[in-house]
Amino acid sequence: MIENIRHLGHGGILIAGPQIIFIDPWRIPKVSFLADILLISHDHYDHFSPADVERVTGPQTRLFSNERVASQLGRVEVLRVWQSVGIERTTIRAIPAYSRDHIHPREDGGLGFYISTNLYDIYYTGDTHLIPEMEMLRPDILILPIDGDGTMTVEDAVQAVALMQPRYVIPINWGFSDHGTTLREAESFQQLVGSLAQVVLK
Repeated sequence: MIENIRHLGHGGILIAGPQIIFIDPWRIPKVSFLADILLISHDHYDHFSPADVERVTGPQTRLFSNERVASQLGRVEVLRVWQSVGIERTTIRAIPAYSRDHIHPREDGGLGFYISTNLYDIYYTGDTHLIPEMEMLRPDILILPIDGDGTMTVEDAVQAVALMQPRYVIPINWGFSDHGTTLREAESFQQLVGSLAQVVLK
């Protein structure tokens, strides 16, 4: 399954499983296929881009997010924390995503997504600090931020890997020169994770 997941830059992810799933597309190039499922974690501009939403949305696309995004964009099906939805062979559960500062306050309703598809559990944490809710999660594939901007730092992200014990890890919120962090930080994260999991930088 890991070979079917692509980091699109910054927080953007494409999962090509039984359904085509885009998460938080931002500044992505033109695509040759549209989303079956589109997930938006929160309403900050670098994760919620109406232009990119339009680029990957077709008549069949189901778009899920929180109330703040839904208030700005039609067609959104609101997911509340811990709510699950099943779409054919894929199940998506909303996980809280928040920081202990003013950047991603819990009351803003930011989401992560726990996606079960093709016999794999994939956890996209969203923009969050290391939070107690993660203690109960054991994904096969973990996708988490490393930029430390109201999110986990590289060191925090390593702790999250040790806590949740995934097989594979994809760091996000890096890859744009003017936003997020750098390839050097991603490579540092890969080195610090060591043998805990396989870090995929792509």
